[in-house]
Amino acid sequence: MNYDLPDTLIAETALSVGGLTDYIRFLLEQDDELQRVWVTGEVSSAHNHRSGLFFTLQDPDAGAAIKCVAWSSQVAKLAQVPKVGEQLIVLGSIRVYRDRGEYQLQVWQAIPAGVGLQAMRFQQLRNRLADEGLFDAQRKRSLPTHPSAISVVTSPTAAAWGDIQKTLNQRYPGLHVLFSPAIVQGELAPESIAQAISRVERDGRAQVLILARGGGAVEELACFNDERVVRAVASCSIPVVTGIGHQRDESLVDLVADVCAHTPTAAAELVVPSLWELYAQHRQRVLALHDGVDEQLNRARNKLQQLGDRLRRLRLERQVQQELQALSWRQERLVQVTNQRLQSARQHVLMLQEKLGSLDPSAVLRRGYAVVRGEHGVVRSVDEVGLGDELLVQLGEGEVIVRVVEINEPPRRQGRQEFL
Repeated sequence: MNYDLPDTLIAETALSVGGLTDYIRFLLEQDDELQRVWVTGEVSSAHNHRSGLFFTLQDPDAGAAIKCVAWSSQVAKLAQVPKVGEQLIVLGSIRVYRDRGEYQLQVWQAIPAGVGLQAMRFQQLRNRLADEGLFDAQRKRSLPTHPSAISVVTSPTAAAWGDIQKTLNQRYPGLHVLFSPAIVQGELAPESIAQAISRVERDGRAQVLILARGGGAVEELACFNDERVVRAVASCSIPVVTGIGHQRDESLVDLVADVCAHTPTAAAELVVPSLWELYAQHRQRVLALHDGVDEQLNRARNKLQQLGDRLRRLRLERQVQQELQALSWRQERLVQVTNQRLQSARQHVLMLQEKLGSLDPSAVLRRGYAVVRGEHGVVRSVDEVGLGDELLVQLGEGEVIVRVVEINEPPRRQGRQEFL
């Protein structure tokens, strides 16, 4: 092809955008084969609008999709209203949407063609994972109340990453955020997300993980129904919060995650508390503590007042009289005990006196006995005196001095004799 044409010739032959679009529209809309065409496919998305029903038919095996519209006047005539996941056969014609340069299938009729392949595969995978217990509530872990570090898995160019950063900075300034980038759309997304989660686990610093993506068509969010991503989330050692921007249906990742927030902003709000909320809660606790102390103090004051009133109502004289009676009884008891002990002591003294009297030598002398003392003391035998010795005789009353004029020997005792 010769590109060395004069500028004037290029200008004359160049088409405008509108001209090119009109030419394409003419080719498509005037083609007899495209004026009445039957197309089979799976409904991947469907949205009601006041002007009509807009939906997308896709071929999962070929990776192709076409946008369709059934105008409001035609929807009631459809044998089967398109719903996500259904396999349909639709009749329509190709029309070009000039403002956006897009073509779509204007649908006149839609009939069911069985369960959609993608929906069937989705349900089979969901049932199998459910049988393994991956969606069980008891597997769900609670989020840390005040995490010091969190990790975010999303696309670095996605609006979700900016929304999460903004929310975290506003609610919990100073938080350590670990970003693990991933592809979140397309055929490479499942493996990329699984690797990003693995990097977070190897790092070991994050206490919670946010898996996020903004909104989009169902086919754009298909990676979050991929088994590789679901199992990566299920086996993650830290709690996982999903913030995937779709509200209509839950993905399999939402079901296996510990917490599902549906949007990136909501996920960021769940993983960290708001400092203002914490401050407000602290103030509430302080006020509640003050109220509790004041209440206890008032109760104590009321109790003290009641006791004081009760004490004033008692008769002081009656109390004094009771104390005097008790004192008198104790005094009488003390006198009785003292008298008993005194009487016992007296009897004991008399007994000792009698015993002492029986042992007194003078008492023996008064009974007519005498004590004889010689030069060397008390005389106990005639062998201790001689004739002419003077002896002192102590009587019961008085003493006399006598002289020995005669000594009588005591009779000798004979020994005992025995015959054998």
